[in-house]
Amino acid sequence: MAEAAETKTVKLGPYDPVAIEPKWQARWERDGLYAARVDPKRQKFYFLTMLPYTSGNLHIGHWYAMTPSDARARYLSRKGYNVMYPIGFDAFGLPAENAAIDHNTHPMQWTYANIDRMRGQLRSMGAMWDWSREAVSSDPEYYRWTQWFFLQLFKHGLAYKKMAPVDWCPKDQTVLAREQVIGEERVCERCHTPVVKKDLEQWFFRITQYADEMLDFSHLDWPEPVRLLQTHWIGRSEGANVTFHTEAEDEIPIFTTRPDTLWGATFMVLAPEHPLVEVLTAAEQQHAVRKYVEKATRQTDIQREAVDKEKTGVFTGGDAINPVNGERIPVWVADYVLMTYGTGAIMGVPAHDGRDFEFARKHGIEVRPVIRPPEGAAPDGATLRVPLVIYGEMINSGPLSGTPQERAIPATIEYLEEHKLGERAVGYRLRDWLISRQRYWGAPIPIIYCPVHGQVPVPDGQLPVRLPEDVEWLPTGQSPLKLHPTWKQTTCPIGGEPAERDTDTMDTFMCSSWYHLRYLSPDYSQAAFDPEQYDYWMPVDTYTGGAEHATMHLIYTRFFHKALRDMGIVRGPEPMLQLRNQGHILGPDGFRMSKSRGNVIDPDEQVREYGADSVRAFLMFGYRWPEGGPWNTDNIHGVVRWLNRVWSLVLETGAAEAADGDPVARRDLTRKVHQAIRAVSNDLENFEFNTVVSELMQLTNAITEANQQGLAGSTEFNSAIETLLLLMAPATPHIAEELWERLGKPYSIHTQPWPEHDPDLAKEELITLVIQVDGKVRDRITVPAGISEVEARTQALASAVVQRFVGDKPPRDVIVVPGRLVNIVLES
Repeated sequence: MAEAAETKTVKLGPYDPVAIEPKWQARWERDGLYAARVDPKRQKFYFLTMLPYTSGNLHIGHWYAMTPSDARARYLSRKGYNVMYPIGFDAFGLPAENAAIDHNTHPMQWTYANIDRMRGQLRSMGAMWDWSREAVSSDPEYYRWTQWFFLQLFKHGLAYKKMAPVDWCPKDQTVLAREQVIGEERVCERCHTPVVKKDLEQWFFRITQYADEMLDFSHLDWPEPVRLLQTHWIGRSEGANVTFHTEAEDEIPIFTTRPDTLWGATFMVLAPEHPLVEVLTAAEQQHAVRKYVEKATRQTDIQREAVDKEKTGVFTGGDAINPVNGERIPVWVADYVLMTYGTGAIMGVPAHDGRDFEFARKHGIEVRPVIRPPEGAAPDGATLRVPLVIYGEMINSGPLSGTPQERAIPATIEYLEEHKLGERAVGYRLRDWLISRQRYWGAPIPIIYCPVHGQVPVPDGQLPVRLPEDVEWLPTGQSPLKLHPTWKQTTCPIGGEPAERDTDTMDTFMCSSWYHLRYLSPDYSQAAFDPEQYDYWMPVDTYTGGAEHATMHLIYTRFFHKALRDMGIVRGPEPMLQLRNQGHILGPDGFRMSKSRGNVIDPDEQVREYGADSVRAFLMFGYRWPEGGPWNTDNIHGVVRWLNRVWSLVLETGAAEAADGDPVARRDLTRKVHQAIRAVSNDLENFEFNTVVSELMQLTNAITEANQQGLAGSTEFNSAIETLLLLMAPATPHIAEELWERLGKPYSIHTQPWPEHDPDLAKEELITLVIQVDGKVRDRITVPAGISEVEARTQALASAVVQRFVGDKPPRDVIVVPGRLVNIVLES
């Protein structure tokens, strides 16, 4: 129900955002203005922006992501949608543990103190957050359901445990997170001891089971770059599985996308971690191989795969048998082959692969061409200067020599299958999701280890498995869960035998894979979410955030949804239908903001100095939202001046006596108002926030000009002022609400319908028509906006300037582009 303002007298006074903004923020929250409720009679819109991590301070990047998103959410609400725009906190993670060690503070205290501070910062934005739906991932009532979801994945065979390498500090005897391994030398950040790889049993989710489905983007309105990143990350490739053998009959399976080059394989390479390295290594090579493996396994996968990295390797002294020709080929160990990609073994075909060619030339390995180049002559491998990375007719390939290009790969696969040497296969770059973390501040994995019954899931009734609060922190960083004297001791839920809890916690991406579901009903205790809320609100209609999450969070949350769908817990092909990404705000120097550079812009300081509306409007006006750019303090001053002009314009003319003014000027103002409505609406629909603010500035100029023409007090002028505030409200909600109230309008401006433009009133009365002769501009004439093609042709030919070029020649053709130009064609 709209609430009438107490007075219709326009109150004058200076624009003071420091006083105005907190007043309205408190009022909106007190009134529950943005509380979203299920209403079957209204069309819902679930608008979601990525939740912040509880670092303790919001930076300008948070504002850049969130406040333009808020402007669009406000616009949709005014368009009649029932909009839900929730907020919460991603609260588990390593920074809290680092704070505990560095400052002798419990992670829980550090985290919740940060949340309190960040709530205030979020409120200062003036966004339409529905605070009643706040969810915090470190709350026991939240991670109770994180654990429950883990158990559903476990029960459906999608969670499993296997050996996998971790970064290990030999001195501290502890697992390190990626952030704790520093420098090119990869040392422990605490003690600077060289880090090594160590195999531990760890939990994985079978995300690869959904690889093919996640390549289907047909249900998604997502940016093309994100879809391409996910496509590359999943890395689907078709080829063949082929089994090589050692002389002792040990199998060495490989996957290749080029089975047609099998006869050109002159060596094999194993990843340093491959279990056959030790088996194949000859006695005289053991020292060299062991030394190489130790060095290689200290590097990251990124370092090992670098294109410009020199291709190093060591001969094991062992051989493998090429299955298609029975040849013995040497087996090497090299760091550019990864155990986490494919099978950890590759065949080396130096004539037709750049990496293999470089390796073979360095180590004196035979180069044997097996694909004929386009020019036709069979090349000599010994003199080949560059690899032939081509498709073509097979040569030097035994029974398949002469096979044409279009049949080469399918014919080879048929040959492999016929002789039981291999089979058609699909390979993926995507690996299963490793979710184990040897840390304290995370959701404990709800598995019990019983000497009789093995892995036993914690019963639902015993969830959540709570983190102990009485923990001690060692300088080494070892997880307190492992060291706690009693926490891990429990009994088997099946037989009551003494048992132990899993002391690992889950990757925090597990928590953020389902937070959009907890927002539906954060206080619901019977399930992870209320089914009634789910049925109304899901799926998420628009999701906003950084494109840097394309290959982690955005992949994980899609997998999570699809897995739950197959269990009957959720419905639909995707969790988020539309995705839009913002760019990055850089420091004034053009570099990424960092404390060490001294170029960090503190949004709290900006709000104190200029007000939240100025910061909001500047972040929309100063950049194309998908691109971002360097912060510019001079430009924010322009936005501040604009808001002060609006303030003065509204208050100084609000009490003007009724007037008529010049009819032409009134018509012109009405036209500009309806053009502004059309432009601002289109720009908000398309996330073009910079032109939203520029259109509002142009409308302000038009109203100012109308005031100077004596239109203040006229119906058209008053309507223009009201429309300006209605259009400003999504971008600058506080000043719009304040001025709306001072004009005596009903509370709240944010519940008023969005203005609709009238296409007839938005039309220009006169337009400029460009006249060309043979494609060259010769004249410009002013004509009525709705001029017909016949009349446009007549006026163009009648132009005195055009007549000088046309003369007595009859035009071969006259082309009219309505509303834009007329081209008179003389030449044949």
